[in-house]
Amino acid sequence: MAETKAVRLRSLFCDIWFLEDSKRDTGSEKASFLWRGVSSFVEAERVEEYINRTTLHLFAIENAAPPESAWRRKLNSHASILKEFSVTFIEAIKMVRLGIRLWHYVREEASYGRKAPIDPFTRESCKPSASQGVPLGGMGSGSISRGFRGEFRHFQILPGICETSPVMANQFSIFISRDGGNKKYASVLSAGQHESLGKSSDQGISSWGWNLTGQHSTYHALFPRAWTIYDGEPDPELKISCRQVSPFIPHNYRESSLPTAVFVYSMVNTGKERAKVSLLFTWANSIGGSSHLSGDHVNEPFTGEDGVSGVLLHHKTAKDNPPVTYAIAACETQNVNVSVLPCFGLDEGSCITARDMWGKFAQNGRFDQENFRSGPSMPSSPGETPCAAVCASTWVEPHGKCTVAFAVAWSSPKVKFCKGKSYCRRYTKYYGTSEAAAKDLVHDALTKYMLWEEEIQNWQEPILRDDRLPEWYKFTLFNELYFLVAGGTVWIDSGLKPEELNGVTSLNIDKKIPKGSNMVIENGTQPVEFDACENDCAENSLPTVLSKYRPVIDETGDDVGRFLYLEGVEYIMWCTYDVHFYASFALLELFPKIELSIQREFASAVLSEDKRKVKYLAEGNSGIRKVKGAVPHDLGTHDPWHEMNAYNIHDTSRWKDLNPKFVLQVYRDFAATGDFSFGADVWPSVCAAIQYMDQFDRDNDGLIENDGFPDQTYDAWTVHGISAYCGCLWLAALQAAAAMGSQLGDQAFAEKCRRKFIKAKAAFEEKLWNGSYFNYDSGSSNNSRSIQADQLAGQWYMAASGLPDLFDDHKIKSTLQKIYDFNVMKVRGGQMGAVNGMHPNGQVDETCMQSREIWTGVTYAAAATMIHYGMLEQAFTTAEGIFTAGWSEEGYGYSFQTPEGWTTDGHFRSLIYMRPLSIWGMQWALSSSTKTLLQPPMINIMDKACPSSLSTENETSSIKKNIKNKTQCFGNPVLQCSC
Repeated sequence: MAETKAVRLRSLFCDIWFLEDSKRDTGSEKASFLWRGVSSFVEAERVEEYINRTTLHLFAIENAAPPESAWRRKLNSHASILKEFSVTFIEAIKMVRLGIRLWHYVREEASYGRKAPIDPFTRESCKPSASQGVPLGGMGSGSISRGFRGEFRHFQILPGICETSPVMANQFSIFISRDGGNKKYASVLSAGQHESLGKSSDQGISSWGWNLTGQHSTYHALFPRAWTIYDGEPDPELKISCRQVSPFIPHNYRESSLPTAVFVYSMVNTGKERAKVSLLFTWANSIGGSSHLSGDHVNEPFTGEDGVSGVLLHHKTAKDNPPVTYAIAACETQNVNVSVLPCFGLDEGSCITARDMWGKFAQNGRFDQENFRSGPSMPSSPGETPCAAVCASTWVEPHGKCTVAFAVAWSSPKVKFCKGKSYCRRYTKYYGTSEAAAKDLVHDALTKYMLWEEEIQNWQEPILRDDRLPEWYKFTLFNELYFLVAGGTVWIDSGLKPEELNGVTSLNIDKKIPKGSNMVIENGTQPVEFDACENDCAENSLPTVLSKYRPVIDETGDDVGRFLYLEGVEYIMWCTYDVHFYASFALLELFPKIELSIQREFASAVLSEDKRKVKYLAEGNSGIRKVKGAVPHDLGTHDPWHEMNAYNIHDTSRWKDLNPKFVLQVYRDFAATGDFSFGADVWPSVCAAIQYMDQFDRDNDGLIENDGFPDQTYDAWTVHGISAYCGCLWLAALQAAAAMGSQLGDQAFAEKCRRKFIKAKAAFEEKLWNGSYFNYDSGSSNNSRSIQADQLAGQWYMAASGLPDLFDDHKIKSTLQKIYDFNVMKVRGGQMGAVNGMHPNGQVDETCMQSREIWTGVTYAAAATMIHYGMLEQAFTTAEGIFTAGWSEEGYGYSFQTPEGWTTDGHFRSLIYMRPLSIWGMQWALSSSTKTLLQPPMINIMDKACPSSLSTENETSSIKKNIKNKTQCFGNPVLQCSC
């Protein structure tokens, strides 16, 4: 039944595209009308599967009703335990040496109190389940996730640490009294079952009223907001909408950094009697795990401006980590009264137990007002769990409506990494570092959330109203952005005073430029040159990116700070660059200044070197941590920016994809933003990155060769000789570097890249093109002719950057069709996504675990490439496989925790992963006709070898004009231009 429905919907949307094409071609109003009718019918049918039309109509006020396009679940939906992948016996044998070395490394790191970046041996006590929902808060200040049934979980307050277990004391509850108190309802507003529920003697939370079945309650998610509709639960005559709002607002670099969220309860009384309604918000003084048991935690009530009142929970973290202060609050109005219980415990020895608290709430629906004057509580003893409660009470008249708003904020002003360095989080730029910041955060959240929602709606509405887009795509596009909050993001204020850096030293970065470049950077007053291959660098130099960093300024003239996000919560490495290649479309589209900041970090890193020794676990050999000229794999784990390349499975200075990916991302960002200051600053690193790769062209055919080990992002999939993936990336990088050089006035280096491209392209097509697609590699292994889903990654970037195609249109479309026919449609009828490798006989390539996996982000990238070349039906079918398997109700339950990939039977590897953000590459492709990209040279620069034909007077004039229009970018100009 589910499969039939999916097939029906896919067929319907293919018809929709046909109708839309007809409308464009003929101007047919009839086609447009027909499509709009079909679209409205499908969306209405979808919503009404979960909420009846009458209830929707009641909530048609102040954003209380969920949108038509949203991810939905009933609260009584089964949250199945997720199934993790396993290696085959042959794969295990091949990896036994790696496994032994990795085990020793994990133990060694643990002996220093650190977690290894990759640790497949330690398992969380809380098994992952299909229960995730929209996370709370903005970016980079710690995050808390919330399951669709109401539980708060996945606490990531400390960098690189994810406490997955739910803190069950953190709940919303409701008390309803009618008929003079003769009819009462009291229930926790969560359908989850607590493990100790039913013990009558328990003084903890199992003594609460866990009465909600969830049968008539539904959850609706459209990141960064979520709606929970209680349609007559627990009171049949009271309809309740809880709207969760977080300040994730594109291009708003201030509000989007705030660690806070709002919960707006809208209530409609459909009965004939007046109802007294009290809502309760309880919170444990905990940052997840067993942190609440460490002792010395203090709770303190407060009353603030504009009726905002609540409790501060001061949490003293273990292991000398920075303290955290929570604030939970409600907003008192003319119709809403707020009361608090500043401290209660979960243990029998507590002065006020959780059972006592619930009894008072269920009886009266409020607490004593004197509690506001109680002052700070005594510090908790080790083993105790101090909690707090905020209650908001109101009357709802018959057929009347009422709104009550709560907020939570968590203020951890400083972020401290394992090796000792501390930084101030970005929001402290506006709220300071005192404990009072949490109180100010909840105040602003409760007084500004409607403005946030207005900005969020203005951003989302054009996409939600785009008649051409399938419904599943609309909400999945937004919901995949959950990772920018829940992906362990850290956002710091880069404008720190020296004394606030806590021991961070500033060391010099080599600012020299590769030979062959005509550009000059001033070092003091003397121009310098740089050869990327020279070996006479200073002994024991340890350059860090920190000293080279140039602040990126947002639209308000504010420094946007510095941004980190993890490869995944299981792969703890910051800004993993080979994966950022896919994910970066989301940042470029929504927060371009952050994207430029990250690229500047890596540009500085290219010219740096770290001679400290590292042992590589796959081969057992050793090398230096960071080689000059090589793009680092990541910015580190325990000491980001200062100790890069935390990844130590392989020597990534020999990887073949990182440097081309750097050049491609830099050019795309340069073309998209038109920021010539950025282009000029990173150009020396682009030149160095290109020159560094020359060493891998061993036969002088212009192409780089792979070295017979997994030397690219597929780090378990061996490549021999020339490869479709790395070779295509290299061709694209040469073309991008040539275009960028021309636009920046470095014609000599641009010409060098052009000539190399011409030679390399001929060799690439001769050795890999087989008539319908490009072979996996030029070797002679049994998978050398495999069809790789990601073989056109370089071409994807050409299209996204407005550059000429690498190959003729026939070859591109033939390759994409082959990927669609084989990698997509031959795996469960296209219901899973695109498998990484497929033999030409239609059998999945099982050379290694990665060749047989379906990578979510790679599937989205392939779909984006298809969109660029007009293959819309194939693109949406390809991407819909990820939705069906990962996000749909009939799928495997990976919503809001999209993994790196899954096997053909749906078993996951690495939950909450960065790469699926590449779905924004699809949106980039869909909206490419409306984007203003920096124009490349007016002729196809790669089809001409003669220098004189490459630069015309008009072209040069155009470049100078573009530079002149951006004179404000050049505070310290490195380009000599007409301005």
